[in-house]
Amino acid sequence: MKYKDYYKILGVERTANEEQIKKAYRKLARKYHPDVSKEKDAEEKFKEVSEAYEVLKDAEKRKAYDTMGYYQPGQDFRPPPDWQEQFRAGGGGAGFEDLGDIDLFDLLSGLGRGGFRSGGGPGRAGGAFRMHGQDYEVTAHLSVEEAARGTELEIPLPVTEMTEDGQLRRSTRTVKVRIPKGATDGHRLRVPGKGGAGHGGAADGDLYVNIQLRPHDLFRVSGHDLYLEVPVAPWEAALGAEVQVPTLDGRVSVKIPPGSRAGQKLRVRGKGLPRPGGGEGDLYAVLQVVTPSVLSEREKQLYRELQQASSFNPRAHFG
Repeated sequence: MKYKDYYKILGVERTANEEQIKKAYRKLARKYHPDVSKEKDAEEKFKEVSEAYEVLKDAEKRKAYDTMGYYQPGQDFRPPPDWQEQFRAGGGGAGFEDLGDIDLFDLLSGLGRGGFRSGGGPGRAGGAFRMHGQDYEVTAHLSVEEAARGTELEIPLPVTEMTEDGQLRRSTRTVKVRIPKGATDGHRLRVPGKGGAGHGGAADGDLYVNIQLRPHDLFRVSGHDLYLEVPVAPWEAALGAEVQVPTLDGRVSVKIPPGSRAGQKLRVRGKGLPRPGGGEGDLYAVLQVVTPSVLSEREKQLYRELQQASSFNPRAHFG
């Protein structure tokens, strides 16, 4: 059989961990995906990358592959004699002398299925090629309100499916995804089995949904907390006041303590976004001291009197 260097195909070291292998596969799958790639022989390279990932992501198949030793890509080889005893499919599959011109991937795919199947490699009709369905990744743009209450989205996916005769076919599939309340900016949701279709009995891929919140007119989101700029008049900041502020579920009263300053944060517990495990984040009212832009003569006079009566110097720290 011909040797295939699956590590070289994915561009990773033989010591690469599971996460490095997955990251390399996703990068190459995006590069060679027939829907978007302009690379030469993209379809063949896409199949090659998918085959390498199918072997290296599976601990048993990877161990069996590593035990075979290392050869030059395309070189004719036979696994070492002890490989047959360690990894014979189902504990009693055919010996190497019975395998004929089997494909390396077919040999590894036979592990644990009660025997090896020969007679075809990836993309050949009647072969034993099994390929895990492609994982898809999309970004969902939600409003803050949708994130707070949860929502259902219909996501169109441009997918490439492999037919029984090994041909790639492009189509669009709409997937309904329920976004639970508590998802917030930067969250990544996994929807099992909603990616590309598997081939040869392999499992379908998964859909990963990255949550991105649209800017809100009033609230700034940080995790599950909300920040709200609250304008207050100079006398409200100086003397204290009770003001009404908006939240996602109606207005609440907030007490402004006497002597408050611009930029000061007042916490309103439990008025942020819900958390996935229960409970809610908090709302932080950030005070902004706002002076009137238009003053009546009476107001001007009162400010002059305050200026004469007050010993307050906001620049005293300058020295």
